[in-house]
Order: sequence, then C-alpha cells, then structure tokens
Amino acid sequence: MLPTARSFLDPKILSRLSAVPLMSRHAMQGNISGRHSSPHRGSSVEFAEYRKYVPGDDLRRLDWRAFGRTDRYYVKEFEADTNLRCCVVVDTSGSMAYASKGHVSKIEYARQIAASMSYLAAQQGDAVGLACVAEKMVQNIPPRRSAAHLKVILDTLENAKPSGDTQLPAILDEIAETIRQRALVIIISDFFVDPAILKGCFEHLRFRKHDVAAFHLLDPLEMEFTFQRPVRFTDMEGGQPLFVEPTEIADRYHRALNTYLTDLQRIVLETAVDYHRVITSEAYEHPMMRFLVGRTRGRGVR
Repeated sequence: MLPTARSFLDPKILSRLSAVPLMSRHAMQGNISGRHSSPHRGSSVEFAEYRKYVPGDDLRRLDWRAFGRTDRYYVKEFEADTNLRCCVVVDTSGSMAYASKGHVSKIEYARQIAASMSYLAAQQGDAVGLACVAEKMVQNIPPRRSAAHLKVILDTLENAKPSGDTQLPAILDEIAETIRQRALVIIISDFFVDPAILKGCFEHLRFRKHDVAAFHLLDPLEMEFTFQRPVRFTDMEGGQPLFVEPTEIADRYHRALNTYLTDLQRIVLETAVDYHRVITSEAYEHPMMRFLVGRTRGRGVR
C-alpha cells in the first residue's frame, strides 16, 4: 500500500489522475518489464521488424512462413517494454515562497505536483527520484522503486523550505550528467532565469537522451500586475528592495514579461521540452491531467 496521508496529497485527485498512465515520449532503458517502449529489441506482443538470421539467434524466433516464401531465414523482432526512471526536480529558491493574497505559494503548488507525480510513477511500478534545488543541490534522492522510497520522497517534500538564490542552470547540467540512464526529468520552477541560459541546460538534458518536462509556475499577480498604489518590492532571493509607483512601470513590466515568455516559448519548442505554463490560481489537477493526456497522445514521439 503506497503512502498518501499528506496534506498536499488529495486521494480523490490521485484516483482521477491514476486513470491516465504516466508515459514517456521517448524510448527508455531498464531491467524490469514495464509499459514504456525501449530502444532495444526484445520479445513482447508488439511486432517491430524482420531481420536476417545469424548463427546464435534463438531458433524459436525464426519465422517459418517467411522461409517458405523466400527460402531464407528471418527472425522476428518485437518492441521490448521497460520501466521508467522519473526524476522530479523542484525549485526551492527564495522566490518560490511567493504567494499573492488568496492563492497558495509557488512552493506549495510545486509540492502538490511533485508529490502527485511521484505517487503516479510509484503506483505503476516505475522508479522515482527527487532533487530539491536552490543555490545548490539541497536534496538529491536517486530513483528507486518501493513504497518505503516513496515515503522518503514525500517526507522530503513536506520539509522543503524555499530559501537562497536560483542556480537552476548549473544544477540541471549536473543532473544531466549524473543520471546515467535515460529518464523522464520533470522540472517544477518559476524559472527566474535568462531563457538563453536555460536553452543550454535543456539541450544538455536532451543530448543525454532524457525526456524533459517543465511546469512553469506563475502567480496571478505576476501576470496581471494590478497594483494600484505605491508599493515596495522585495527581492526574495537577496537583492535590493525597490519602492515604485506601479502605474508608471506597468507598461514596461508587461513588455518585459511578454518578451521573456515569448523567448521561453521559443526555446522550449527548439529543444523539444514538454512545457506547461501554470497559473497558481488553477487547481493543480488540471495542468497535471493535460500533461498526462498529452503524453498518451504523443507516445510515438522520439
């Protein structure tokens, strides 16, 4: 029985999400039979192709009908299914503590998505790991398959506290190198990083054959910028505070935001990242369902 007794895990939502499998868009590698396609050929129910027989091949896989038609020996090959390695990366830098009035903080929203993803992966027998990152790798739990391991991940998420500045690019490069086998890497962050720098990190992860997904968390007030009176803005990652008149900078703010979002959208398209922009006023179940359903439709992507 998998552990679910956490304030940030809703059993009803988990039940609805569990109706859709967590799939990889790319071929995975593993040593346990599972539901995810593998780059290696094996023996399963889904036929892949014929190839010529060579000495040493299993004679049980010879196709005698093909021999009867061509007078040549051919071996049937099938798609081998394997288990998935899922690595959930949660940004725990200081900016993730932000929440406008009436909404959950970004870290709480990230906690809900990360915990639910971990549960879904563990439920279907896949290995799941967790990395909490800020100015350094705060926590790094390698992917494993067990109910006890899922409890460790949930405990770590429960205790995660946002602090420090963002060093996400350097840590993503480190993750790209330290995960030895192909994995689904799910990044949950507000991405307070120059999109041009993020492009190199995404390319590194994709070069290592990882399937990369990104949940970009934004507070409604960050999108709307509906401040009506002079306000002091405090940098939650250690910069100098600013006292401004919102009406004087609103137009420049929206232009800068639109440029940033446009650049980020272009980069995720160029690097084939499964990108989801999420406003924290939306129930977390909805972007997760879009993510899961989209992957069942795009299973053939390589």
